[in-house]
Amino acid sequence: MNKKWQIYEADEGKVEEIVKKYNLNKLLATILVNRNITREQDIKLFLEPTRADFHDPFMMIDMRPAVERIIKAIEKKEKVTIYGDYDVDGITSITVLKSFLKDVGLEASAYIPNRLDEGYGLNKEAIKAIYDNGCDLMITVDCGISGIDEIDYANSLGIETIVTDHHEAGNAIPNAIAVVDNKRKDSKYPFRELAGVGVVFKLIQALGIQLGLKEEKYLKYLDIVCIGTISDIVPLVDENRVIAKLGLMLVSQTKNIGLKSIINSSGYNKIDSSSVSFGIAPRINACGRMGKAEEALSLLLSPNINEVNELTKKLNEHNKKRQETEKIIFESAIKQIEEKHLYKNNVIIVGGEKWHHGVIRNSIFKNYRDVF
Repeated sequence: MNKKWQIYEADEGKVEEIVKKYNLNKLLATILVNRNITREQDIKLFLEPTRADFHDPFMMIDMRPAVERIIKAIEKKEKVTIYGDYDVDGITSITVLKSFLKDVGLEASAYIPNRLDEGYGLNKEAIKAIYDNGCDLMITVDCGISGIDEIDYANSLGIETIVTDHHEAGNAIPNAIAVVDNKRKDSKYPFRELAGVGVVFKLIQALGIQLGLKEEKYLKYLDIVCIGTISDIVPLVDENRVIAKLGLMLVSQTKNIGLKSIINSSGYNKIDSSSVSFGIAPRINACGRMGKAEEALSLLLSPNINEVNELTKKLNEHNKKRQETEKIIFESAIKQIEEKHLYKNNVIIVGGEKWHHGVIRNSIFKNYRDVF
């Protein structure tokens, strides 16, 4: 496979101006110029983001009705279920919202669809089970924007729904009490690239403001928000950069014993975006890929060190099994490609009857690009 390098031609005059004005080295100044970060406020946000750089959460469409409905649920001690995805973004989203709600007096349930049996997003069988459990309010995290029929079904059962998501919205949005998603076509929010857990953070920020809480009551979750944000590979600019910068500072001294245990088991000594991407994220993601996402969630929520140690072992075992499964699938795919000379084609289609569909996409595409 031929690769073509594309190299930016930096504006040397602008680079030198930034070097002198902000006392930066030339490499960093060049990066800023090439990313079109040249205004003083943008440079300051990129280099030294602070909590003051978060946008007003109530600028998000439907944030106010979402907050009002959740406060009602808190006051009336209603049964609330958080419905999330099985990847790192979804698991951290549930962790943050469930933990915050518990702090303000509401014990919410959580539901994560099994990747192997249910697939991604809302499904009617899960909603029926949630209804049978007596749910009054369902809050989706990192999913829901495409669940038009499923939310209509929830409505028919008498379950009210708040959608929080970060995926692209279609022409129609679900008929929910509130749909908080910056990729809605009618969104006027100044930043649209938040991860699912970033949207959840904005929700708890709005709840904190409405309830008159101190900032620390929601900012303390930035360690978990940071893990989900970096793992979801969203652009680390604007609010995502604030989350990453402040969150990484908290990760290094996290009070979440589950997260601390994952960090210790990963073997990384320095806490940065690389240790999150290659040490923490794969272990959490492996649970979802192997159909055990609830174990990763339990690890991040558990206050019991013995349980945490046991769950950490399980995460490492799932990750090892995931790696072994990926290797088997990858080698099988390469064998097909080579034996049939498929590498000569512009489009390559290979398959295996026993390939694990929780791992298949990751194993082939991640590795194939490094071979041909």
